Amino acid sequence: MNSKQRQTLNDVFLHPVHSGIRWADIESLLIAVGATVRESEGSRITVTLNNVYAVFHRPHPRPTVDKGSVRSVRRFLINAGVKPDEHT
Repeated sequence: MNSKQRQTLNDVFLHPVHSGIRWADIESLLIAVGATVRESEGSRITVTLNNVYAVFHRPHPRPTVDKGSVRSVRRFLINAGVKPDEHT
């Protein structure tokens, strides 16, 4: 995991929730921690990591995610066993 991906991981776990994270950075982070990302219908993607899966919607027309999406990504990472201190 490179420094930008580590920073994105830290941003996802910030309290209060940080909005404005670029979706491309989140997707890069997911791949870096070993997740499988598959295209689904429309703007949906299916992400699988450690037998945990989730469906996310890529944001549009803006490239950044809202707070609800950040919470969903955080919950997915926690359920898959990924936390910031494990990847520093």
